[in-house]
Amino acid sequence: MDIVYITGLRAETIIGIHPWEREERQTVIIDLELGCDTSRPARSDKISYALDYAKVSEQVIALVERSEYQLVETLAEAVARLLTRDHNVPWLRLRLSKPAALERADDVGVIIERDRRGR
Repeated sequence: MDIVYITGLRAETIIGIHPWEREERQTVIIDLELGCDTSRPARSDKISYALDYAKVSEQVIALVERSEYQLVETLAEAVARLLTRDHNVPWLRLRLSKPAALERADDVGVIIERDRRGR
C-alpha cells in the first residue's frame, strides 16, 4: 500500500472541557497518512485517479472548523470517518494535536490508526 500524506494542517475550532475552551477557538494541527494505490494515477498522470489532497484538506478543515467537540479523540474519529467514507481510504493514520492544551507542554493530542474494519 502506498501513502499520501499531509502534515501540519491547521484549523481553528471550539474544543475542550474547560469553560474558557468553550468560548475561544483554538488551533488544532492534523497530520494525515492515507493509504492508497498510487500506481494508476502515476501511469495516467490524471488527478481523477489520484487521492486529491487539496480536496481532502478542504473537507477536513471544514469539518474541524464547524465542530464543537469536547475531546480530541472525538474530533479525530470524526475526521477518520470522513476520510474512510468520502475518499474510500482503506487505511489511515491521523495525528491530531492541540498545542495550547497544557501550559508546560509543547503539544498534546492523539494518534489513531484505522482501516476499513474499524480497527
